[in-house]
Amino acid sequence: MELHSYAMHIFAERGFVSGVQSTTLALRMLCGANIRRECRAVLRGLVRKLGETCNLTAPDAGRVLYVERIDTAAPLRMHLQPGTWVPMHCTASGKLFLASMSILERQSILNHLSLTRSSPHTIIDRQELEIELQKIRKRDVGIDNEEFVCGMAAVAVPVRVRNNKLVAGIACHAPTARMSLDDLLAGVPDLRLAAEAMKQVLFPASAVET
Repeated sequence: MELHSYAMHIFAERGFVSGVQSTTLALRMLCGANIRRECRAVLRGLVRKLGETCNLTAPDAGRVLYVERIDTAAPLRMHLQPGTWVPMHCTASGKLFLASMSILERQSILNHLSLTRSSPHTIIDRQELEIELQKIRKRDVGIDNEEFVCGMAAVAVPVRVRNNKLVAGIACHAPTARMSLDDLLAGVPDLRLAAEAMKQVLFPASAVET
């Protein structure tokens, strides 16, 4: 299980904790036809408010998995099908997931990641990335300032359940020709409301307890 990222040995905690694959497997099992419709309804409402593409994402073995998404109706957009994986180190959701991990878990993930340059703005220096992740952890908002694709910006907020555990993210991305990063950040309150609604959809029992 540890080899395939379903569990992770954390020495400081003297045992094993669930790995990133466990979260992804749980989300995939939960996202049956009925729940997928409810997830899409939450995202669709968010797209109506923000006017840009919104996604439900999850950490998956050092990558970001697009679980569900609703595209903007605007002609200029980046299309990524549900089931697509994108890098962690240069995407809003991915940086949010990394920032939310314990230090040991993050180090374990980063030790196996290749910090490849996806755009001229990608952070490929490990120390610089760590500084960026500290800022994201404090703000609790993931940011992609044209780091994955030139001309595209994104923000992401966490979906958390019992014990404040991050299980997914709600992200919105847009071409900078239409919305600046500051414009996207102005939509964070709506993203947080959508994250709360998504928690109720995916984990109703946990949502009640938190």
